[in-house]
Amino acid sequence: MLRRLIDLLRVYARAGVLEGRRGGAKMDWYSDWPRTLVGLTLGAGCLLYYLLDAAKVPVVACRRGAWRGFLEQHLSILQERYWPTPWCYESRCQTIMASVLRARLPHINYRRELLELKDGGQVCLDWLDDGREHDETHPTVIILPGLTGSSQSEYVKSFVLSVQDAGARCVVFNNRGRGGVQLKTARTYCAANSDDLEEAIEHIHKRYPKTPLMATGISLGGMILGNYLVTRKERAAEHLVAAMVLSIPWNVFVGTQSLEKPLWNLLLNRHLASCLCESIRSMRKQLEGNYSWDLDHVMKSKTIREFDSRFTAVQFGFRDVEDYYRTACLHDKLHLVRVPLLCLSAADDPFQPLQGIPVEEAKKSSHVAIVVTSRGGHIGFMEGIIPTNSYYSDRLYKQLVSAVFSNLDQLGDVRGEAQKYATEVVFSSAGGSGDGEVTSSSSSVTGVSGLAERSS
Repeated sequence: MLRRLIDLLRVYARAGVLEGRRGGAKMDWYSDWPRTLVGLTLGAGCLLYYLLDAAKVPVVACRRGAWRGFLEQHLSILQERYWPTPWCYESRCQTIMASVLRARLPHINYRRELLELKDGGQVCLDWLDDGREHDETHPTVIILPGLTGSSQSEYVKSFVLSVQDAGARCVVFNNRGRGGVQLKTARTYCAANSDDLEEAIEHIHKRYPKTPLMATGISLGGMILGNYLVTRKERAAEHLVAAMVLSIPWNVFVGTQSLEKPLWNLLLNRHLASCLCESIRSMRKQLEGNYSWDLDHVMKSKTIREFDSRFTAVQFGFRDVEDYYRTACLHDKLHLVRVPLLCLSAADDPFQPLQGIPVEEAKKSSHVAIVVTSRGGHIGFMEGIIPTNSYYSDRLYKQLVSAVFSNLDQLGDVRGEAQKYATEVVFSSAGGSGDGEVTSSSSSVTGVSGLAERSS
């Protein structure tokens, strides 16, 4: 039937063209109908795929309780569909283009503070407090950048501006040797060590003992923050009212395997490895000497795993890179967190595929909530046909910061549930490892309807 219709339209189209030539009428467009039909079909197919597969309401994994109720009440964005940029919703495109477009953000003039550490090293704290330097009660947010990031990194500035819009004070924690500050000792930083962050938080708490403090970590910064939360436990809960992490590699082994897949993921991997090598090159003077690592061998690293094996694991005293990655993993340690925590991840993040995100573990937690969007890439989350300077992650973050500091009394119930949950974990594991830690790891995604791995 369809073929007969097509043949009939062709006859009419040819007749129309001939008649148009005789009478001077403009009917040539009829002869282009097959291409028009193909174009409309493809366009409709792409639109249908976008609506059914890309634009979805995010999944919120957290058991029913005070924290989930808090988020559902105050973060209206969680009830909305995330509309990724239609012409750029592929994971690698989101990752790269978001960074490119965020370059439009203005340079931020921080108030810089150098914090001397106990071992003789130093980190840089960049403050944006809008003249509230001496206000001891003003809400404060500390932000940790990613692998080679600093306070002027585009994705960091977008979060800093969100904090400013929310009316809070912000301080960016620049790791050793980052932010234009010289490395003073032969030690850098890694995902599994949060000693420097602990000193910075203690410093802020001593300066502003009455200020409510919230912490945020992005990518590697989120892993450092997560390590702080799971190792300091109640101590962290004494200093922080809430925390958020964005695009973190929960399961480092799964994330590393994803980044080593050819072609595009591997190219991202090699780019980051080259950035790490360049960073070490700039610190070579401080890192040379009678140490366990071979800098010449380190500088030849082509992947992140090679770099971590030759330098990071050696510098921080791990047996090997597997030991380092095992310690850095957070997917099986959610039960150790005592601070209300919100996590934003994309199902198609090339740095952490969906199967590495501990959705099922979060469903058991009273105070750790993981928000998973269908798309977004790694620190991408662009939205709208023409992306502005504010992305989905920025809007969610701004709502969270505003909600936390405007409803501190409600967080008391969340912290109470967190303490109760910690007690439940201890009792439930009493017959197992005996130290309150869950020995089995669950990162099943059975309950995440409609989200599939997009990192291939």
